[in-house]
Amino acid sequence: MHSTTPSVPEAVQEQVNATREDLSPLVRLERLAPALAAALDDERWLRLDATLLADGKSNLTFEITSEAGAVVLRRPPSGALLPRAHDMGREARVQRALRDSAVPVAAVLLDDLDGELIGAPFYVMEKVPGHVIRDRLPPAYAEAAPDRTALADALIDVLVALHAVGPAEVGLTDFGRPTGFLERQVRRWQGQWAKSKTRDVPALDELGAGLAALLERVAMPRSSIVHGDFRLDNCLMDLADPGRVAAVLDWELSTLGDPMTDLGLLLFYWREAGETESPLTPTVTTGAGFPGRAYLAQRYAAATGASLDHLALYEAFAHFKFAVIAQGIAARVAAGAMAGQDFGNLDAEVVRCAEEGMARLGEEGR
Repeated sequence: MHSTTPSVPEAVQEQVNATREDLSPLVRLERLAPALAAALDDERWLRLDATLLADGKSNLTFEITSEAGAVVLRRPPSGALLPRAHDMGREARVQRALRDSAVPVAAVLLDDLDGELIGAPFYVMEKVPGHVIRDRLPPAYAEAAPDRTALADALIDVLVALHAVGPAEVGLTDFGRPTGFLERQVRRWQGQWAKSKTRDVPALDELGAGLAALLERVAMPRSSIVHGDFRLDNCLMDLADPGRVAAVLDWELSTLGDPMTDLGLLLFYWREAGETESPLTPTVTTGAGFPGRAYLAQRYAAATGASLDHLALYEAFAHFKFAVIAQGIAARVAAGAMAGQDFGNLDAEVVRCAEEGMARLGEEGR
């Protein structure tokens, strides 16, 4: 599915212009080069350049190039980090585990989880050719409505494939604790909010409390490997076929838990025509010809047999989680930890997510 030899495919994102000297403290090319050359058994990797790939809002992502081709390096932001966030070992482990499954992932080529080599934990993976799609489609790509439906189908089908992987089959039985998963998730994100907030947002506190109260009487129907941030722009779409996912990226939040949380989050990200556009989520699906959220949910349910009775609860949780994530992004930008990237004032985004989440929570059980 993926080339085992790194190559230089079409660029997948706009790139942040930065000199080798600007990025050197973040990737330490002089130390990375010999390690990469040894791992790939190719001395051409002794001479490297790095480019920061834009739109990475949590971890920093770099394209590393040489005469031999291109690979991708992932590392945490600089500066102080929230506890348990930006876990490079988790990303690398799950990608290795899923490599021979029906879930398309990039091959991990090198990792240093102690951070001794470049001053921070990191891993290097192959660069898979594909489109990262956010606010607009590539020219002449998925122009017809059937192709746009095929794109939606491909996302759902990959999510179904992920949730069908048995953790024991891929060595991930200790990757998380499914029992009590959603309750712990609410507590975790409440804790992250307390650590990162810069002002009070009563709607967000109310949403967290409402979720905690509802979860006392809603049982998790099943457990699986979950991605934790499954969305269109965390997938590379095939360069020629919009009905195929080339690779699923950004596994930082993956664990064992309730698969419906992945569906709820995908639906949160899947904006429909006329809805408020977010500076942090894909807006391309507001265009003509893309199916709505109900279509995605029904396709998932048909393939898995999952009940949609509590879908409003999972969508409300997605709003809560993302509001806290947006606050964390704002905090990292303010601290200068995002290598010069700026996503604008996110205060209104946090409030909007909280208020929309309360509205969804009010629909639970109706």
